[in-house]
Amino acid sequence: MTTLLIVLILIACIIIGFLILVQKPKGGGLSGAFGSASSQVMGVQRSGDVMEKGTWYTIAIIAILTISSTFTIGVGDRKKAIEQSQKQEQQQQPQQEQNPAQ
Repeated sequence: MTTLLIVLILIACIIIGFLILVQKPKGGGLSGAFGSASSQVMGVQRSGDVMEKGTWYTIAIIAILTISSTFTIGVGDRKKAIEQSQKQEQQQQPQQEQNPAQ
């Protein structure tokens, strides 16, 4: 299960990288900070862009997958530890029957 989640996280990371690289630059940086202050006050930016929504959805998917992967890490290790302790108990029981308390 953990391996599946890791593969899905990697695929989502590749998709988000593609979405970020394909988007048009918004004109940020120093030139956007000083030159376009009046255009941001007067106009409303277009937020319904498909690429931008896809980026946010992919970020949410990555967050959900990483949080859920923390619950699956070590589940197999716990099961193995329980099985080993049960095997040890079963091996010790015949030894105790053969060697009664003195």
